[in-house]
Amino acid sequence: MNGPRTGFRRLGQVNTFGRILLGTTALGAATVGYAAGIERLRFTLRHATLPVLPENARPLRILHVSDLHMTPNQTKKQRWVAELARLEPDLVINTGDNLAHAKAVPAVMRALGPLLDFPGMFVFGSNDYYAPKPKNPARYLLPAHKAKRIHGTQLPWRDLRAAMTERGWQDLTHLRHTATVAGVTVTAAGVDDPHLKRDRYDEIAGRPGPQTQLSIGVTHSPEPRILDAFAQDGYDLVLAGHTHGGQLCVPFYGALVTNCGLDRKRVKGASRWGERTWLHVSAGLGTSPYAPVRFACPPEASLLTLVPRSQEVSATGSDAQAPTRFGAGAEMR
Repeated sequence: MNGPRTGFRRLGQVNTFGRILLGTTALGAATVGYAAGIERLRFTLRHATLPVLPENARPLRILHVSDLHMTPNQTKKQRWVAELARLEPDLVINTGDNLAHAKAVPAVMRALGPLLDFPGMFVFGSNDYYAPKPKNPARYLLPAHKAKRIHGTQLPWRDLRAAMTERGWQDLTHLRHTATVAGVTVTAAGVDDPHLKRDRYDEIAGRPGPQTQLSIGVTHSPEPRILDAFAQDGYDLVLAGHTHGGQLCVPFYGALVTNCGLDRKRVKGASRWGERTWLHVSAGLGTSPYAPVRFACPPEASLLTLVPRSQEVSATGSDAQAPTRFGAGAEMR
């Protein structure tokens, strides 16, 4: 027979469960609010020092920009990217996914405009060609080869390409290009987006020429087959984007997924690929308009300081990946 004491115990259990549920709901709402309203706008400049130059070469600075996913009304992002010109890089490399809206080309050009005064190179990604569409977020937890691709309407990538090349930037899509940058002979080559299986590496295959002092491979998605090809041809450095650094990361664990064939440990920043080649993956500056959240993975651009290979010990120390704030109200170093 149930007495008053049993009834009070059950009532207490219900109240405890209710408090736990309420607390969990509040924590979840606060996390989403932070990820959507704060962290995705906490633009960060990441620094890395990479030992890829020949002996006696002076340091070369590359600004790596990726995954803007720009819409016309993202004025804060546009101002922040434009201010990166204050860094006065020797070379700017853009690894794609600039657009997220059919009318975003002027917005991208407002952001990149001051940077177009510096030597630059680029390739495009899937969200330069196709607009994003609403998707089930759970799809991103699937292996990349199992997630069915859903394309939106075509975006004005030709207009963006024309605007960038008219200002002097080099489109590297299935092209090898050699130029002198700050006194260094650089050979760069790029492929179209491997995530869409548009890559045709055979069109750029082969080792860089004997006069090359620095060789750079450029791709939007860091698919291992492309990284292997660049490494086998002896490239010093490969730059990529696409992963968003995982976008939603778990503290002390890291990214849950990379959205490509790359392993989670290389989802952002610098790492070795083979014996000679360095890989740098940008966590990017934007998100899909339909998934406007970032957690434990702020949006970023990267300033890469390239130094001679003999400086490898110091270059891979604790300061090799040092993120800093940049722009209005932030410090730059």
